[in-house]
Amino acid sequence: MDVLPLLLLVAGSAAVAGAARRTPVPAPLLLVAAGLIASYVPGVPEYTLDPEVVLPLVLPPLLYTAASDSSYLDLRAQLRPVALLSIGYVLFATLVVGWAAYLLVPGLPLPAALVLGAVVAPPDAVAATAVARRVGLPSRITTILQGESLVNDATAITAYKVALAAAVGEGATWAHGVGEFLLAAVGGVAVGLLLMVPLHWLRTHLKEALLQNTLSLLIPFVAYGLAEWAHASGVLAVVVVALYLGHRNYEVDFATRLQEEAVWKMVAFVLESAVFALIGLQLQVVLKGLGEYRGVDAAWYAVAVFLVVVLARFVWVYPATFLPRLLSARIREREENPTWKAPFIIGWAGMRGVVSLAIAFSIPLTIHGQGKGPFPGRNLILFLTFTTVIGTLVVQGLTLPPLIRLLRLPGRDAQAETLAEANAQAQASRVAELRLNDLLDDERNALPPPLADRLRDVLERRRNAVWERLGAVNPVTGESVDDTYRRLSREMIAAERSVFVRLRNGRYIDDEMLRTLLRRLDLEEAAAFREAT
Repeated sequence: MDVLPLLLLVAGSAAVAGAARRTPVPAPLLLVAAGLIASYVPGVPEYTLDPEVVLPLVLPPLLYTAASDSSYLDLRAQLRPVALLSIGYVLFATLVVGWAAYLLVPGLPLPAALVLGAVVAPPDAVAATAVARRVGLPSRITTILQGESLVNDATAITAYKVALAAAVGEGATWAHGVGEFLLAAVGGVAVGLLLMVPLHWLRTHLKEALLQNTLSLLIPFVAYGLAEWAHASGVLAVVVVALYLGHRNYEVDFATRLQEEAVWKMVAFVLESAVFALIGLQLQVVLKGLGEYRGVDAAWYAVAVFLVVVLARFVWVYPATFLPRLLSARIREREENPTWKAPFIIGWAGMRGVVSLAIAFSIPLTIHGQGKGPFPGRNLILFLTFTTVIGTLVVQGLTLPPLIRLLRLPGRDAQAETLAEANAQAQASRVAELRLNDLLDDERNALPPPLADRLRDVLERRRNAVWERLGAVNPVTGESVDDTYRRLSREMIAAERSVFVRLRNGRYIDDEMLRTLLRRLDLEEAAAFREAT
């Protein structure tokens, strides 16, 4: 791809994603719609999803940032539902969708139909995370969906390879398929386990934040590349490494964490925006290759496959939710009895995304070996994958927020979370205060009283800030005490900043000194305006 079309894609998708923040519509949906419209605009370049780019270059960083932001402890607590969805459901959907396509489409061989099933089986990590984050799903449901979307790509890619081997006549058997799956799963986890400790050691021993963040950007590609080189699952390797590093992120110095958060937010924003726009831009590419399947038949196949994909998820989710409780007294004692509402939301939140399209585009054009010829139904598989991705993103993505409101699912308890945060801060502040008193009692740490009082004031401010969020608001401004403090602090910092700039413009200080002074103010502003949640 030329540089200019790539720049246009990144800039255009970022602009649409930025505009989406001002609307109630999730950004993925607007980006897909913008891509669909742009595909018909004269002069817009033809963008073709290249699996050699998407899978090794786009998927690893998106998986890494999603996994590092996930909670290892929460995922471990929900290991059973996550495994049932990310492994069991993907294999179930592969078989059900493949068998349905085999029955629906005359002349489509069963192995080719199973290729389609594997391609559309996995809900997308980017789509699930983006929509769950926007609609504010309950924390347990969000954890299950995120955990599923982190692992299911590995299952789907392995199932795809097995089905593809059967379709091209390489004599794939059930034993071969099971062996392929075990090699990918065990190998991917093993590569992740081997890499995570040395990589964490490097992160904690590099002394410069710039070097640490350069390493952070390389980690997902290193993990994915090494695992794929070993014929294992690069997806699982990235997820294992990211979960470990995210779980131990507190051991990295503060400068690295500040930079890393900003860098990965930008990377995720750019890649997610471009990925969803690319989905919409594939319309013309897919329609051009549809060939003999154009017309009513193709539309009927698309609707049928979409319905099978949606219904198959419900068929799997409800038994996977309730059967373990019926079979295990331990589960009944340990877990609350679920209602029908949570499984319904999990069943409806099965949006497909760019990974499905990338896998579909990797289907070979021809079958090699004996009886060479075109891959049976390749163009139709591409079309059905595209319509399924668009259908799930639009239909399920648009209806998920009102559905959550209609079912009145309990959201996150902000009051309880703030109270827990305040209690944690109070405990930490007590320990810090004792430590400060011990240090100040040592004559080697003697400080003038104003500086010692300043340390205590900072500690007191941290301790009270969270409790203030639970207090009453100003009846005139609607602000809490904490909000007012932050606003006044910003006004003071802005006044100082304007003086520094005026002094630089008057040549009383140079630009280097201005940058030093401004960075000091920036850090103070960051401390004053740290996120409330």
